[in-house]
Order: sequence, then structure tokens, then C-alpha cells
Amino acid sequence: MQSIFTPTQIANKLNVSTTTLRRYEEQGLIPDVPRTAGSHRSYTLVHFQAFSTIRSLLKGYDIPVVYDVMRRIKNGDITDALWLVNHQLYLTQEEKQRVEEILGMIRNADFSQYRNIKLIQPLTIGKAAEIAGVNTSAIRHWEQEGLISSERDEGNGYRIFTMSELRKILVISSLRKTIYYTENLKDLLNDLETQHFTTIDRSFQLALEKLNDKLIAQLKGIVELMKYIGFFKED
Repeated sequence: MQSIFTPTQIANKLNVSTTTLRRYEEQGLIPDVPRTAGSHRSYTLVHFQAFSTIRSLLKGYDIPVVYDVMRRIKNGDITDALWLVNHQLYLTQEEKQRVEEILGMIRNADFSQYRNIKLIQPLTIGKAAEIAGVNTSAIRHWEQEGLISSERDEGNGYRIFTMSELRKILVISSLRKTIYYTENLKDLLNDLETQHFTTIDRSFQLALEKLNDKLIAQLKGIVELMKYIGFFKED
């Protein structure tokens, strides 16, 4: 098996540009690269596997996570890197459970309780964000986009949300990574208000399918990661 690679050879094998490979190297994601007498990069099998691991991980994890994992491994913090990846799997599981729970609430038309929290209106923006698992800035953005609306507390002027608006917030928070266009979300929320649940149910099923695909991509990334860790220990 080939043991020394040029940047072009690896770029062709992974279907990326040599510029991308250099960026990964400059970001400190791979082991130090030896140079030839002519000062050309000379990648070895461990570098090839490092690049393969990055490309695979990026299919299931966000860029900052992938970069953090690769830097930790380069610095010898392999166990910390594995725990970081494990936490991402936990977050995917959490997201799946949340989407399933909210879908169940919609199907049963029961929004009186969520995750053992009794829902009492009106809700502050902080409480609504906590329940939906998002930042308050996301809720403000959705309001600016016309997806939800708030009222104002007569005593302090702060935003407050009714149960109807919380229901919308929960739906948006569950589908924001599946439905990208504001107008499509508006149509879906209108269906929610008029209790036309067929489209909503289908959208939630699509969200769950995407989470399944994400899990598979994450696990495939872990396969490449473990290969890389094996190379790294031997290098």
C-alpha cells in the first residue's frame, strides 16, 4: 500500500482541493508534516487518515466540534476528544427525544405539560427559551420574521408569550433544521392554528429521518476517527 502522498494525490482521493488540505494543516488539525529536500509536503498514512477523518466527521458534526476533536488528538488528549464526540451523540439523542415528544403533544392536542414541566401562561421569553431549548435571541429573531408574536407585561414591559405562541415556538425549534424558508414555516404554523396536522406530522417525520441520517453519519465518522487514533498512537 502506498505510504507517501503528495497533496494532489490526497486531494484527488478525497475529492477536495489542495487549498482545503493546507487550511486543515494551518488550523492545526493534523500531525506535523515532514518536508522533502525540495521543501515539498510529504504526507504519510497517518496524514491521509487524518484528512479522511476530518472529511467524514464533517458530515455528521459541526465544524467547530470537528476542529476541536482533531486538535485535541494532535495534542495527545485522545480521551477528551472521545468524550467530546460522545457528548455530540448525546445531543443528537436529546434532539430526537424532544422532536418525538413535541410531535406527540401535537397529535394529542395537549400542551399542558412538557418534559414534566407544567406549562402555565403567560411565559417570559427566558422561560419560553428554556422550555424550547433555544436562545432568547432565536425567539426574538422568529418574532422579527413574523413567525410568532408576543405581548407586553403591563407591569414591567417585558415580552410574554401565550400558550398558543409557545406551541409555535416548540414547533419552530423542532423543525428549524428541516424547513429553511420562512414562508414555508408560516404556512406550517397556520396549519397548526387551524389544526390541520397532516403536513405538520409529515414535517416532523422528515425531521426525525434527518436525525437518523445524522446519527449514521456521526457513527461513520467515529469509525474513521478510531482508525486515525490507531495510526496516531503508532506514529
